[in-house]
Amino acid sequence: MSTFASFSATDLLRGTIIEPAWYRVKIESIGEKPSKDGGSTNYPVEGIVQYNSDSGDTAFAGVPLVWNFNSKAMGFAIGFLEALGIEVQPDTRYDLSKSAGEEIDVFVENGEYQGRLVNRVNHKYRAKR
Repeated sequence: MSTFASFSATDLLRGTIIEPAWYRVKIESIGEKPSKDGGSTNYPVEGIVQYNSDSGDTAFAGVPLVWNFNSKAMGFAIGFLEALGIEVQPDTRYDLSKSAGEEIDVFVENGEYQGRLVNRVNHKYRAKR
Protein backbone atom coordinates (compact mmCIF):
# COMPACT_ATOMS: atom_id res chain seq x y z
CA MET A 1 0.00 0.00 0.00
CA SER A 2 1.30 3.46 -0.90
CA THR A 3 1.30 6.41 1.42
CA PHE A 4 1.17 9.78 -0.30
CA ALA A 5 1.96 13.24 1.00
CA SER A 6 1.62 16.64 -0.57
CA PHE A 7 3.01 19.99 0.53
CA SER A 8 1.78 23.54 0.10
CA ALA A 9 4.16 26.39 -0.72
CA THR A 10 3.84 27.45 2.93
CA ASP A 11 4.80 23.95 4.11
CA LEU A 12 7.99 24.13 2.04
CA LEU A 13 8.99 27.43 3.68
CA ARG A 14 8.05 26.46 7.25
CA GLY A 15 11.60 25.64 8.40
CA THR A 16 13.24 28.65 6.76
CA ILE A 17 15.35 30.69 9.19
CA ILE A 18 15.08 34.38 8.40
CA GLU A 19 17.50 37.16 9.22
CA PRO A 20 16.59 39.11 12.37
CA ALA A 21 14.77 42.28 11.30
CA TRP A 22 11.40 44.02 11.18
CA TYR A 23 9.00 42.24 8.80
CA ARG A 24 5.53 43.09 7.55
CA VAL A 25 3.41 40.12 8.55
CA LYS A 26 -0.12 39.29 7.46
CA ILE A 27 -2.04 37.70 10.32
CA GLU A 28 -3.64 34.53 8.98
CA SER A 29 -5.36 33.37 12.16
CA ILE A 30 -5.46 33.52 15.94
CA GLY A 31 -6.74 30.43 17.67
CA GLU A 32 -7.70 29.52 21.20
CA LYS A 33 -6.90 26.30 23.03
CA PRO A 34 -6.22 25.14 26.58
CA SER A 35 -2.61 25.10 27.72
CA LYS A 36 -0.91 21.75 28.13
CA ASP A 37 -1.63 21.68 31.90
CA GLY A 38 -5.15 23.08 31.41
CA GLY A 39 -4.51 25.97 33.81
CA SER A 40 -4.66 28.72 31.20
CA THR A 41 -5.56 29.43 27.59
CA ASN A 42 -3.13 29.77 24.70
CA TYR A 43 -3.82 32.03 21.73
CA PRO A 44 -1.59 30.83 18.87
CA VAL A 45 -1.00 33.44 16.17
CA GLU A 46 -0.17 32.38 12.63
CA GLY A 47 1.24 34.93 10.22
CA ILE A 48 2.96 35.05 6.84
CA VAL A 49 5.97 37.29 6.12
CA GLN A 50 5.23 39.75 3.32
CA TYR A 51 8.57 41.62 3.18
CA ASN A 52 11.28 43.30 5.28
CA SER A 53 9.46 46.42 6.45
CA ASP A 54 12.63 48.55 6.63
CA SER A 55 14.26 47.66 3.31
CA GLY A 56 11.35 46.28 1.27
CA ASP A 57 13.37 43.11 0.56
CA THR A 58 11.12 40.14 -0.31
CA ALA A 59 13.75 37.39 0.16
CA PHE A 60 11.71 35.85 3.01
CA ALA A 61 8.22 36.53 1.65
CA GLY A 62 5.87 33.63 2.32
CA VAL A 63 7.70 32.27 5.37
CA PRO A 64 5.14 31.34 8.03
CA LEU A 65 5.58 32.50 11.62
CA VAL A 66 3.80 31.15 14.67
CA TRP A 67 3.83 32.69 18.12
CA ASN A 68 1.63 32.59 21.16
CA PHE A 69 -0.15 34.68 23.77
CA ASN A 70 -1.22 33.13 27.07
CA SER A 71 -4.13 34.13 29.30
CA LYS A 72 -1.84 34.33 32.33
CA ALA A 73 0.38 36.95 30.64
CA MET A 74 -1.96 38.95 28.42
CA GLY A 75 0.21 42.05 28.84
CA PHE A 76 2.33 40.69 25.98
CA ALA A 77 -0.66 41.24 23.65
CA ILE A 78 -0.87 44.98 24.35
CA GLY A 79 1.84 45.94 21.83
CA PHE A 80 0.20 43.65 19.26
CA LEU A 81 -3.18 45.36 19.67
CA GLU A 82 -1.63 48.84 19.71
CA ALA A 83 0.20 48.07 16.45
CA LEU A 84 -3.25 47.38 14.99
CA GLY A 85 -4.40 50.82 16.12
CA ILE A 86 -6.35 49.67 19.17
CA GLU A 87 -6.07 51.72 22.35
CA VAL A 88 -6.06 49.08 25.09
CA GLN A 89 -8.20 49.95 28.12
CA PRO A 90 -8.48 48.15 31.47
CA ASP A 91 -11.40 45.77 32.00
CA THR A 92 -12.22 45.73 28.27
CA ARG A 93 -12.49 42.56 26.21
CA TYR A 94 -10.84 42.33 22.80
CA ASP A 95 -11.57 39.68 20.18
CA LEU A 96 -8.07 38.70 19.03
CA SER A 97 -9.45 36.64 16.16
CA LYS A 98 -10.68 39.84 14.46
CA SER A 99 -7.05 40.65 13.63
CA ALA A 100 -7.00 37.88 11.00
CA GLY A 101 -6.33 39.49 7.63
CA GLU A 102 -4.60 42.53 9.17
CA GLU A 103 -0.94 43.41 8.69
CA ILE A 104 1.56 44.65 11.28
CA ASP A 105 5.31 44.94 11.60
CA VAL A 106 6.90 42.26 13.78
CA PHE A 107 10.53 42.01 14.85
CA VAL A 108 11.75 38.48 14.21
CA GLU A 109 14.72 37.12 16.14
CA ASN A 110 16.50 33.79 15.94
CA GLY A 111 16.52 31.49 18.95
CA GLU A 112 17.07 27.88 19.86
CA TYR A 113 14.39 25.31 20.58
CA GLN A 114 15.19 21.68 21.32
CA GLY A 115 18.68 22.11 19.89
CA ARG A 116 17.64 23.69 16.60
CA LEU A 117 17.60 27.25 15.31
CA VAL A 118 14.11 28.77 15.00
CA ASN A 119 12.44 32.09 14.20
CA ARG A 120 11.14 33.79 17.32
CA VAL A 121 8.63 36.61 17.68
CA ASN A 122 9.52 38.05 21.08
CA HIS A 123 6.52 40.42 21.30
CA LYS A 124 8.04 43.40 19.52
CA TYR A 125 5.42 45.03 17.30
CA ARG A 126 4.91 48.32 15.53
CA ALA A 127 2.21 49.80 13.34
CA LYS A 128 2.65 49.67 9.58
CA ARG A 129 4.79 52.55 8.32
